[in-house]
Amino acid sequence: MKRREFINWVGLGCLASSLPVALAACSPETSTSATSGSNDANKGWQKVGTIAELDKTGQLLAENSPVGAVLVVGTSKAAKNLIAVNPTCTHKGCTVAWKANKNQFVCPCHDAEFGGDGKVQEGPAEKPLKTYQAKIEAGSVLVKAT
Repeated sequence: MKRREFINWVGLGCLASSLPVALAACSPETSTSATSGSNDANKGWQKVGTIAELDKTGQLLAENSPVGAVLVVGTSKAAKNLIAVNPTCTHKGCTVAWKANKNQFVCPCHDAEFGGDGKVQEGPAEKPLKTYQAKIEAGSVLVKAT
């Protein structure tokens, strides 16, 4: 074996042996212990909009969010009182609307009424709306399925 061939084989061997290390370093699943605490705290939370969008009307409808359709009601000033539900009526699938004066969601198709907690207050719907935990963080509105 000539010197040039030997060096080529050694170089190829070094490259092949470092490939698993490079793949592990680029993997999104890998985190250091210093950042794992903050990642665990945000696990499952999905961004559905911004504070500016929410504060404009007091409502934020995200029809194509990572968790599905979400209606968030509230403002950034009352961030602890945010309400987040799937706005699809459980009766016929219409999109419910928030009625702030009644503190409830109302279906425009059949007048089903749901409380702020998503529970049915008046039929014809029989099942509650799906609810989410909601929070504001770094200018974004985040939700997490409950």
